[in-house]
Amino acid sequence: MSATVEHVLEQMSGFGAVTTRKMFGAVALYHAGLIFGMIDDDVLYLKGDDTLKPEFEKEKLSQFTYESKSGGRTAMSYWRAPERCLDDTSEMKIWCDKAYAAARRSQKPVKKKKA
Repeated sequence: MSATVEHVLEQMSGFGAVTTRKMFGAVALYHAGLIFGMIDDDVLYLKGDDTLKPEFEKEKLSQFTYESKSGGRTAMSYWRAPERCLDDTSEMKIWCDKAYAAARRSQKPVKKKKA
């Protein structure tokens, strides 16, 4: 585990149990079974949605993008976390709560099987 991942997990201690899993060269962050963030190239990104997007934009935080096979840029629903989160556990908790809420809102309902 990288020093950045260890530091982020320490800062998230007030948020609750967070587990990690490698994902396409990044590290996915899970809470209660939902992915709410990721770390890529030592940068923390948190889940966003239409509800949370204005807060990320107000903070002038960039959206996570990657180069697609066609050579274009593809944006994902993750935004760079405010730098202050890396030094302030109370700020980290606030933003993790927001990101987890966005993850819950984006969760697709489970279809019930017919008997």
